[in-house]
Amino acid sequence: MGKYIGSSCRLCRREGEKLFLKGTRCTTHRCAVDRREYAPGMHGSNRRAKLSNYGLQLREKQKLKRIYGLYERQFRNYFAEASRRKGVTGDTLLQYLERRLDNVIYRLGFCTSRRQARQLVGHGFVHVNDHCVNIPSYLIKPNDEIFMKFKKKGKQTVDDNIKASKDRAIPGWLEVDHTHYKAKIKRLPGRDDVGFPVNEQLVVELYSR
Repeated sequence: MGKYIGSSCRLCRREGEKLFLKGTRCTTHRCAVDRREYAPGMHGSNRRAKLSNYGLQLREKQKLKRIYGLYERQFRNYFAEASRRKGVTGDTLLQYLERRLDNVIYRLGFCTSRRQARQLVGHGFVHVNDHCVNIPSYLIKPNDEIFMKFKKKGKQTVDDNIKASKDRAIPGWLEVDHTHYKAKIKRLPGRDDVGFPVNEQLVVELYSR
């Protein structure tokens, strides 16, 4: 499986909006989207073509993939699972993405970006129900309890992240105690709990072609 090693800011510029892939940098004057409000590449500033319906669907899918840091196969698997479930496919897809452990750690304010949260989970700092979970794609469930268990390093980084994320609202489906580095899942996330504008129906239409 390939790994993207390019600039994260190029991904934001390609989508034409902030995806908050670089944490606190995205809220400062150093944000590339604010400095260069056009697509990356030699001809980025000259692109004015109107997107077709397919183009709109593709861009929405790419945006969603990049926000959660997924590969195409991973994203397609989530969609396939969501389409098998009862209910609205788009809402179920977003729920699966929100339930990922790396996303939950980010939403709780323990990290400033989902990429950083993925690293924190992979290094074994995160415990779910008294068990160390180092799989970023682990899906949390209602009443799960999460806490951070530090080794020789890591505590100061998390403290800095909590301080940097203090103005970011905690979703209503999560309950967090930053003082003791623990949290609880109150319920499954709903459509209104997604913290960024996305048209999931376009993604459903793309995969239904």
